[in-house]
Amino acid sequence: MRRDAIFRRSLLIADVVSIVGALGLIVAVSPRSVQIVAMCCVCLPVLLVGAKLYGLYDRDEALMRKTTLDEAPKLFQLATMCALLVWIASGTVLPGTMGALRALALWLSLTVFLVSARAVARKVARNLTAVERCLFIGDVATAKTMRSKLVERGGIRAEMVAHVDLDDSKQWLADEFCEDRLTEIANLAMKLDVHRAIVAPRSADAGETLDLMRTLKAVGVRVSVLPRLLEVVGSSVEFDDLHGVTVMGVRRFDLTRSSAALKRTFDLVSASIMLAAAAPLMLAFAVLIKLDSKGPVIFRQQRVGRYGRRFYIFKFRTMVADAEAVKDSLREHSDVDDGLFKLANDPRVTRVGKLLRKTALDELPQLVNILRGEMSMVGPRPLVVDEDSQVQGWDRRRLELTPGMTGHWQILGHGALRVPLSEMVAIDYLYVANWSLWNDIKILLRTVPHVLARRGV
Repeated sequence: MRRDAIFRRSLLIADVVSIVGALGLIVAVSPRSVQIVAMCCVCLPVLLVGAKLYGLYDRDEALMRKTTLDEAPKLFQLATMCALLVWIASGTVLPGTMGALRALALWLSLTVFLVSARAVARKVARNLTAVERCLFIGDVATAKTMRSKLVERGGIRAEMVAHVDLDDSKQWLADEFCEDRLTEIANLAMKLDVHRAIVAPRSADAGETLDLMRTLKAVGVRVSVLPRLLEVVGSSVEFDDLHGVTVMGVRRFDLTRSSAALKRTFDLVSASIMLAAAAPLMLAFAVLIKLDSKGPVIFRQQRVGRYGRRFYIFKFRTMVADAEAVKDSLREHSDVDDGLFKLANDPRVTRVGKLLRKTALDELPQLVNILRGEMSMVGPRPLVVDEDSQVQGWDRRRLELTPGMTGHWQILGHGALRVPLSEMVAIDYLYVANWSLWNDIKILLRTVPHVLARRGV
């Protein structure tokens, strides 16, 4: 389809620009036109063929949320391979000699160029293509959830144009999931110019789902399937082929000792660097808070941490001194239900507090919590005591990890205000089930745009 071709060509152009730009940067201090042409002759086919073999030009067709961070490890590998080949070939196959420092510079610049250029290319491609029109096939409750997810943020630009409830016999002429009903669905997809169908299987009958997918693909509609099992175990599974039978091996839920040590080391190093860099800014905020309103500079609130242990979280005070005393009187105006208390326009917030909240800078004192081992850079949101008491059963496994300064729930930005407690707990559960250091780094990187755009976390 045309929209898929635009994405593929945009990414191809981005990769070519990245190679030429990285090589041009390296030889800028001592221009060697013959050498850069020779280097391009080696780098271009290696990187483009490698990207094709990795599926980096075709993966966007299957995805609704097209992000560059998820493919960064593969881009890093491609940049490593290209830099290594140029370094080895220099002085033998290629004219001139490339020293170790220049090879290192090429490696780093090519990595940065590839990630940056592809991110820009995807943004341009999204602007050049129409909003992806989606047909949802499944139950009403899941349709409602999916409709709320299809908003223009985080790489998603789609809308649900129709919902097919297969259990609603009044909606279709055919009474059973048969050839006639499949034909009706295919005709509806063509009539509404549907680009993608999102299927939520209603049963374990793989034959029904397969017939539906084949019907939709036959009329040029892309298909995404909601895997019910992955809602419980997450995406951190290993596929095992038992002589033609595919079995999913689920990884352990908690962290190994080495993983826990790696996460803690990452927390200590990153929190120390951030605290040292932000110290002058924090001092300035302390003075502004004191001048703006009466009360302490630091707000302390009891939260529930790892294994249910309670601790005091530190934040810059953004509300009036008696904010907790009037909280109950405002609870009926909360923007969310299901046990959480959130107000988008909380009357208790001070003038300086509004600025700190919009930029998420009121969270900076939590770096001290991280150094004390009470929090982590990334993790489940630490709940207040009354909210935590509403989390029951297996959902309490979210407490297997140390709570985080940021996390999946927090980077929803203002959209998080509308997330109920049950969904927030599910998000936290899947984070624990699928932990990796790279996922932590991705969440931190995705937090930065929210802070810079003054969305808050």
